[in-house]
Amino acid sequence: METQIKFVVVGHHSRHKQALCLAGLFSAVLLIDSGDNGANWNHRRALEWASKQDCRVVIMEDDALPLSESVDGFRKWIDEYPDHLISFYLGTGRPPQYQMQIAERLIAADKARINYIKLPKLIHGVCYSVPQHHIERVLARWDSSKPADYAVGDAHGDEVIYPCYSLVDHADGEPVEQHPDRTPRTERRRAWRLAMFPVMEC
Repeated sequence: METQIKFVVVGHHSRHKQALCLAGLFSAVLLIDSGDNGANWNHRRALEWASKQDCRVVIMEDDALPLSESVDGFRKWIDEYPDHLISFYLGTGRPPQYQMQIAERLIAADKARINYIKLPKLIHGVCYSVPQHHIERVLARWDSSKPADYAVGDAHGDEVIYPCYSLVDHADGEPVEQHPDRTPRTERRRAWRLAMFPVMEC
């Protein structure tokens, strides 16, 4: 029997059209932040929804660019690592302090013929999945002052699996989030590696 997976798309009201398009690809629940409450608030809302489901849930941001409309790629990783937080996107540019470590670990993975790397934190919120039996712990330890990705990963408190070849890319448009550090996001924020081109840009 195939593992059941559900999807939820978190979106900003300024990107409602592309969020709706993305949700349609995966028959996903769509959670639009219509009041500029911020990514932290909306990701927590997605996890609260996920906690009430009877299967694993994949959370995507509205600027995720999936490589396939098939659930099979996500299912493969979830079946293989049912107890791990998995990020289906590994990106360049941000956060800058992790980029050298990512490069080194990708090289090491290639040499060892391993198809993933591990990092101690969730450094992207573009597309990820928390094990169903860990969500209550994540919600209980949630820090509303952190960026959404750090809030998820830090509350989870364990290493994160990143496939060497991301299952989604990132649209890398103008950010809608007001970051606490006020630093412009000028770096190129695309996947390090992709197995194929994205299906479509919504």
